Formats: sequence, structure tokens, C-alpha cells
Amino acid sequence: MREREWPEDGELVVCTVQNVRDFAAFVTLDEYDGRQGLIPISEIARGWIKYIRDFVREGQKVVCKVLNVDAGRGHIDLSLKDVNEHQRREKIHEWKSEQKAGKWVGFVTEATGVERKTIEEAFYREYGLLYPGFEEIVATGGESLEKFTFDPKVKESLNTIAHENVKVSKVTITGHLILTSAKPDGVNVIRRALRSAQPKVDDVEIDLNYVGAPKYRIKVTAPDYKTAEKAIEKAAAAAVGVMERAEGTGKFVRKQKSG
Repeated sequence: MREREWPEDGELVVCTVQNVRDFAAFVTLDEYDGRQGLIPISEIARGWIKYIRDFVREGQKVVCKVLNVDAGRGHIDLSLKDVNEHQRREKIHEWKSEQKAGKWVGFVTEATGVERKTIEEAFYREYGLLYPGFEEIVATGGESLEKFTFDPKVKESLNTIAHENVKVSKVTITGHLILTSAKPDGVNVIRRALRSAQPKVDDVEIDLNYVGAPKYRIKVTAPDYKTAEKAIEKAAAAAVGVMERAEGTGKFVRKQKSG
């Protein structure tokens, strides 16, 4: 379970289809304790839909984009058509990795007696997810555990389980760029900022995706976390610099650090 109780607008979520009607599909969000969501027929697929069950069926796992969250009413609007195949595969991979990492946390809890919540909350604060924490343990040879105040037995158990289960070839970190400009040519300013956020760095891939104004997702894939951190900081600083020089505003937020 994530630290947050509700998803954010623009977030991709894994859902299980519970009920399909002629006008909508009702789903539960697997990563948010089975909270209910709705996919209206207009958000099921692009083009005309004759039979909604040609696209979704009960029991199916789907990846949706969050359109709107009304926590007060307990209502979540979702879109299936706004998720492309690459995003779907990437999200399913992340979800499966999180499920494995959740089991590993359970093993550590059983071996040490520490509360599961203690480990999960520490990892969520640092990484936003569980699996990247185990990846970094392996990538740094266990040195990343020094940033935590866990009991030595917990650190030893985390290190052992990470090295037994994780094979790190490349690591991925993500964040959001918040870019705004009130100038008449503000769109062009933001475009320049985004171009500057893709510097050429050896063995590093930098991807930018539009989430929803003024938010842009930045993803960095690198051989190790140290290289990835330097690259994402360099990319973010370049984009923010362009915005500020053009009298706009720019901010970089690591994924889910705030919740």
C-alpha cells in the first residue's frame, strides 16, 4: 500500500474491472485498498463504441489514467483510452515489482519483529515506492541503508533479501517539472525549457511526458542511482533556469515525495 490514500490527477493506476454497464465500467484501484473508480463509456476507447464489452470485461486488469478525484464524495473518474501500450506495459511492470517488494518487506518483518509500517513509510518518503529502495540497496552494495535509522538487524535483513532477489542492470527515477509562464509566448518558453531538460549524458536516457498543465513527468534511466540523481538534477536545473530567465516559474518535485 502506498503512503497516500488517494491517487493524484494524471496518475496511472492498475485497476480490476468489477462491473460493466452499457454506459460505464466500474473498477477497483488495486494500489489504493480497492477504492472505487468509474470509466465512462466516452473514456473506454477512441472512436465509436457499439458494445462496451468488446473493450472491457469483469475481472480484467486494466491501466487507467486518473482524470479527477473527489475524496469528499469518494469518487474517482478514470480514462482507459488515454493510456497507450507503452505506458500500460511500464505501469504493469511497476505494479508487479511493487507486489514483490511488498512481500520482501513482509519477510523482513517476520525475521526482525519490526513493524511493517516502519519500513514502508521510510521507503515511501525516500523513493515514493518500495521496489526502488531494494534496487538501490543492491546498486550501492548496501550503502544506501545508512540514510535510514533502522535497527542494525533490520538493515542486515533488508540487505540480505535485496541481494537475494534483485538483479540491477539499470535503475529508473522519476519526478515532475512544474513550469508556468504568463507571457504571450509562454508556450514557446516552456518548449525551450523542456528541450533543455534533455541534456546528452553518456549511458543515460531522459524521457519527458506531459501530465497536465503545468506538470510534466521526467524519467531518468541510468546504470546506477548516483548517475541517475546527477542527471535528473542537471535536467531539472536546466529547465528551471530557462523558465526563470524568461520571467516564468519552474519547480522540480521528486515523484510522490509529498505523498
